[in-house]
Amino acid sequence: MRSAAAGNRVACAGEVTGTPRGELMQIGQVAERTGLSLRTIRFYEENGLVLPTARSEGGFRLYSQDDVARLDVIKRMKPLGFSLEEMQELLGLLTELDSDDGDRAQLLDRLRMFHEAATARVTALRDQLAVAEGFAGSLAAHLDSRR
Repeated sequence: MRSAAAGNRVACAGEVTGTPRGELMQIGQVAERTGLSLRTIRFYEENGLVLPTARSEGGFRLYSQDDVARLDVIKRMKPLGFSLEEMQELLGLLTELDSDDGDRAQLLDRLRMFHEAATARVTALRDQLAVAEGFAGSLAAHLDSRR
């Protein structure tokens, strides 16, 4: 897991033109790819969830495909009501699993806990959706009965 103290950011020369895998993207390109606003991406940066891989000579944030993948995880966790701390924990856990650091069994247990929490939250959202659909249906019935 990268943190603000995790190291030296590299300043890259030149323009960022394309975005093939391995190339760096400016924040606008990342926003377009993820559907997140510039402000939201900056908010996640300020809270240590995703940090630009590099900065251009002009100081522009430059993001890698891995950074975009982190934002995608965050974006998928948000509607389930995960806190910033939980997001940070899961992102760190996924990084550890990818790097084969630490006790793999313990890491998988922690991942299993996140899976169970996500599944429970999805079920709760489905229940809320059923209530909302029922309400919309009752309004439609009222409209139909008054025509």
